[in-house]
Formats: sequence, C-alpha cells, structure tokens
Amino acid sequence: MPVFLLLFIVLPIAEMAVLIKVGSLIGVLNTVALVLLTAVMGAWLLRQQGLATLLRANERLNSGELPAREVAEGLILAVGGALLLTPGFITDAAGFLCLLPGTRHWLAARALKRLRVSGQTRAFYFRAGGGPFRSGGEGDIIEGEYREHTERDHDRLEKK
Repeated sequence: MPVFLLLFIVLPIAEMAVLIKVGSLIGVLNTVALVLLTAVMGAWLLRQQGLATLLRANERLNSGELPAREVAEGLILAVGGALLLTPGFITDAAGFLCLLPGTRHWLAARALKRLRVSGQTRAFYFRAGGGPFRSGGEGDIIEGEYREHTERDHDRLEKK
C-alpha cells in the first residue's frame, strides 16, 4: 500500500516537472497540443487493440477454451487507457507501452505466471437409496461440490 501512496505523490510532481521542461523547450501551446495529440492517438490505438483482443477472446470462448490471456490483456488495455487519459508524458509513455501488442503480450504472460487458476468447481446432487424421481421418504438428498484434480495435484496432495 505505501507504494501506491508514494506513486500518487511522486508521479504528479514528476509529471509537472516534465511538462514544465517540455513547455520551456517547445512552448506552452505546443506542449498542450502534444498532450492532446497523444490522448487522441492513444484512444485510437486503444479502440483498435481492444476490438482485436475482444475478437480473440470470443474465438477462444467459441472453441471451448478459457480466454485467460485475453482477459489479462483486456485489463492491461484498461490500465493503459486510464494512463493515457491522465495528462502528462510519463503516464502517456506507460499507457502506450500497455497498448502496444508486444509489451502487452509480455505483461500479460508475466501476470498469468503469477496467477494460479484453480479448477472449476461443479455442484451436484445425489439421492441415496433411490433415483432422482423417486418420491416418498426413501433416502436422503446429499448436496455437495467437487473439484477435478490432475495427477500433479494428486501427487502434491499426497506429499502433505
């Protein structure tokens, strides 16, 4: 948490210093125009890359696969878009890095390595002593959940 607090204090000061320096080099109006240009370019790139990522996620869902990489890239695109909306050159540079396909794929791969996706949990009902349509007081209904485990999960649990 202190990292974010430090980021909210240091980043605006650094942005102001860069804006003042660029403004003194190329002029105030040119600096404002450059900030607006980066915002427009970023919005265009965000729309283009966001649609491409959404289409890839849809293709993976249609083929029955989990679009984990596309979801991670979508989150990175959202962060990049927010950074581009923040006025300043430092946040614009970080936002463009989030929007460029090469760095976005790299960031998504690193994020997915740090996350552990657990198996899907499914609910089921079991009627002891009779079929599901049998009426009367015969048998109890047992409600439960189960998880599918791989051989590696089984070996890991055996070691504990």
